[in-house]
Amino acid sequence: MNIKNLTILFVLFYCCTVFSLDGGALEGHRYRVIVSSDIGGSDEDDLQSFVHYLIYSDLFDTEGFISSPPDSGRKKDFFRVIDLYEKDYPVLSSFSGDYPAPGYLRSITKQGAVDPAPDCGYSSPTRGSEWIIQCAGKDDARPLYILVWGSITDVAQALHDDPSIKNKIRVHFIASWNRRQDENAFAYIEKNYPDLWIIQDETTFRGWYTGGIQNGDLDNSSFINEYLRGHGALGDFFTPLKNNKIKMGDTPTVARLLRGNPNDPTGQSWGGQFIRKQGRPNWFIDNPDPVLQEANYPGAKTVNKWRQDYLRDWAERMKRYFKK
Repeated sequence: MNIKNLTILFVLFYCCTVFSLDGGALEGHRYRVIVSSDIGGSDEDDLQSFVHYLIYSDLFDTEGFISSPPDSGRKKDFFRVIDLYEKDYPVLSSFSGDYPAPGYLRSITKQGAVDPAPDCGYSSPTRGSEWIIQCAGKDDARPLYILVWGSITDVAQALHDDPSIKNKIRVHFIASWNRRQDENAFAYIEKNYPDLWIIQDETTFRGWYTGGIQNGDLDNSSFINEYLRGHGALGDFFTPLKNNKIKMGDTPTVARLLRGNPNDPTGQSWGGQFIRKQGRPNWFIDNPDPVLQEANYPGAKTVNKWRQDYLRDWAERMKRYFKK
C-alpha cells in the first residue's frame, strides 16, 4: 500500500471513528475562568459564544468578564446579554443551584483597554488588567484560565504590571484576526514571557463551524432553528445572530474545558488538539499536519470531529431547560 492510500485511511479513521473522551467540567471538575472579549464589536460571534457560556456557567467558577478592544464593544454589551440571562435564570437555577446569580456576574464584569497597546506593548492599568491580577492573586491552588476572545491587550498589561501572575494563569487565545488588532501586545508577551502557559489558536478554532457532521439538525442553521429559537430569552437572542448561522469561533476555549484534559493541550478535547511550539514547552500552537486541515485551516479537524458530541450535549441542555 502506498503512502497516499495510507494517508487516506488515516484520515478516515481519525474523522469517522467513535472515540470515548473523558475528563473536563462535564465530569465535575471545576475550573476558574475569566473571559476577555471584544463582545459588541464588529463580529457577532462573541455574542453567540457568550450565550453558550452562560448556558454552561453552572459548571465553572466564573471570576470575570473583561471588555477588550478593538472596535466599539464595551462592558455594557456584556450586561445586555446578562440581562437576558436574568430572564432565564429562574428556569436555569431550578435545574442547578450552581448557576451564578445575575447580580454577581454584573459585579465581576470590568472594562478593559479601549485602544491597542503602543509600540512597547503595554500602556496604563485598566479595570480589566487590575482584575486579572486580583483574581490571579487569590489563595487558590487551581490555575486561572483566561479565555481571550478579543485582543490580548489586558493580559499583556496585567503581566507587565505584575509578572508574578505568569505561573498562575493559563491563556487560550483565539488569535488570527484578534491578534492582528493588537500586534504590539502580543509581541510583548511573545518576547518577554516565552515560558507563559498559552494556546495560540490561529486556525484550530474554525473547526467549530467548518466541516464535521452537518447533516439534518446539525447544520449550522438547522441547529439554531431547532434548539435555540423559542428556547428562552437567550435562545431567541441567539437566533438571528450571524444571519441565523452558527459561527461561535471563540467557543472552543470553553469546549476545551468542558470535555478533555485542560492540563494537556496536546491531548484530545472538544476544543481541539495542539502541539508544543519548538523551544517553548508551555506554548501551544495549531498542528500543521495536512491530515488535520479542514478547508485549509490547520488543526480544525481536531475540533469538528467532536461536532456531533458537543452540539448534541448543548441541544439536550436547551431542550431540558426550555420546552417549546
